[in-house]
Amino acid sequence: MSADDLLAALDPEQRAVATALRGPVCVLAGAGTGKTRAITHRIAYGIAAGIYKPGNVLAVTFTARAAGEMRTRLRALGAGGVQARTFHAAALRQLGFFWPKVVGGAPPRILEQKAQLVAEAARRVGIAADRTSIRDLASEIEWAKVSLVVADEYAKAAAAIDRVVPGGNDAQAVARLMTAYEEVKDERAVIDFEDVLLLLAAMLAERRDVADEVRGQYRHFVVDEYQDVSPLQQYLLDQWLGGRQELCVVGDPSQTIYSFAGATPHHLTSFAKNHPGAEVVRLVRDYRSTPQVVSLANRVIDATRHAGGPTPLELRAQRPDGPEVRYATYDDDDSEAIAIARAAARLVADGTRPSEIAILYRTNAQSEAFEEALASAGIGYQVRGGERFFARRDVRDALVLLRGGARAADPDQPMPDAVRDILVSAHWTPEPPPTRGAARERWDALQALVALADEMALANPATTVAEYVAELAERASAQHAPTVEGVTLASLHAAKGLEWDAVFLAGLSEGLLPTALADTPAAVAEERRLLYVGVTRAREHLQLSWARSRMPGGRASRSMSRFLVPLWPGTSRPQPHVPREVSDDPTARRIADRLTTWREEQARQTGVTPARVLTTTALEAIAARRPATLEELARLRGVGQQTLATVGDRILEVVADAAAPAG
Repeated sequence: MSADDLLAALDPEQRAVATALRGPVCVLAGAGTGKTRAITHRIAYGIAAGIYKPGNVLAVTFTARAAGEMRTRLRALGAGGVQARTFHAAALRQLGFFWPKVVGGAPPRILEQKAQLVAEAARRVGIAADRTSIRDLASEIEWAKVSLVVADEYAKAAAAIDRVVPGGNDAQAVARLMTAYEEVKDERAVIDFEDVLLLLAAMLAERRDVADEVRGQYRHFVVDEYQDVSPLQQYLLDQWLGGRQELCVVGDPSQTIYSFAGATPHHLTSFAKNHPGAEVVRLVRDYRSTPQVVSLANRVIDATRHAGGPTPLELRAQRPDGPEVRYATYDDDDSEAIAIARAAARLVADGTRPSEIAILYRTNAQSEAFEEALASAGIGYQVRGGERFFARRDVRDALVLLRGGARAADPDQPMPDAVRDILVSAHWTPEPPPTRGAARERWDALQALVALADEMALANPATTVAEYVAELAERASAQHAPTVEGVTLASLHAAKGLEWDAVFLAGLSEGLLPTALADTPAAVAEERRLLYVGVTRAREHLQLSWARSRMPGGRASRSMSRFLVPLWPGTSRPQPHVPREVSDDPTARRIADRLTTWREEQARQTGVTPARVLTTTALEAIAARRPATLEELARLRGVGQQTLATVGDRILEVVADAAAPAG
């Protein structure tokens, strides 16, 4: 594609991204707005225009799947020489290259799981811990390392953010555990995944020759999902850059859902401030979802507008109208699972592919009921977060056969036909087994290999079996699995970055979403963002549901998630009495609406009634008079000193934002 062709394929905002070839550049990209398209075209356009050399560009993202997709798109755009990797994959590659030169010998073995070493460290420092506690302590060690918190500073850092120390331990005990864990690692000559980034960053900071070589190689950086960057990843990125500004970051603060693991949107939200002169582009045209889905997504996330976080992007639907969002209440979890399985079966009967249907929930423990219901309905499914595709024995055996078959393939035979012939030896059949079970799971996996062959041949009919096998090898190294034909079961966290034609958001009751563990305003806000991520996964069909009881016949002790109350059909948000001076003024009406939304969110977060946050009398007076200072606010009826001291500044922000001209 020529440079002009690349730009012609983009909308105006995406084109602004593609033509911003010199950093710093910040792309605030809402869900479904084509951010990957924009940044891959930016890279390809820079190469086509002669500004970039493919080998000088490093694009980093957070999942192997996203990196694999980026590489595939870049190849299709004529930019196949660009490196697109996860932070860890890029760091591991560089660490492996420089280790013999800097340290000598081969790099240490990377620890696959921390549990055994954490258990040994706990024993040494006298912490009694069962399997669950060990897992929680391992996660805490990971959080500390990616947050650049060393053992001596752990107690102070945890106290500063009111972090709950796992397992009922005190912070000093966890600090001792962290020290012991590092000692056990040293004794066994292993490093963990966080060490890969730490060691490389230290190497770049301390060895000028290594830094010069890396910076000479990589001169232009693109970071996707920048809202999920941890302090450690940012530190490594700073070392890669070495003070240069050739950086393009892409992200959406409303999709920050990994704060518990050390991710922070601060680097994204403060990018323009920290990089004076940075070009900021907002992508808000949603090409993924119908207007019905987009409208709900905007309503979900709009509640954060005045809750102290960054202002969310307001998506604008580009697709035609679709079906209305459906809402359902069930007596118990089993009833919910059975009804959703039946609804999925109807979608399949109407022509929706099973792989284009997803059932999403808050915790992995919720998947069992849906697995049973789908199996009973004869519907195939796959659980994200289960066994990795390329780790399956039947897939490994099939890859061996395909590698051998590639050497003897008839060049005149179409590649998909040759693949099918080879996979017959791995017990693939044109038709699936009649029942569910292990045989059907094996067939689904092999059929995914067949479907990938068809997909590659459709894109390029001249693709050979050898090229197909090379693609599989690259996907295996990146854990970029082909699509398995079956309904996807996934937690909301695991669904990030994916999309389906039909999405069922299940188990949306108080205590599940938000989880009962979300006991701070920040934690509750993150749970709301999880719901937003779930809603924005749907292209066309979307259903939200919850169950009154866990067990059939059980007491109906659950309540609807607080996030759903203002959204649910038949429920309406109580509106204050609106005096004539407010109702006749559109701006005052808008201020009153925004203040009402903010007041309810503040009440939910603090556990008080809305009137305790701000009386209706005060709300009406504020909307009518539009105070701009605390002094003006203090003169209004119903506004006392307590209100001024606790939420006065926030009220003024709400008023100023609502009163500002649109656009």
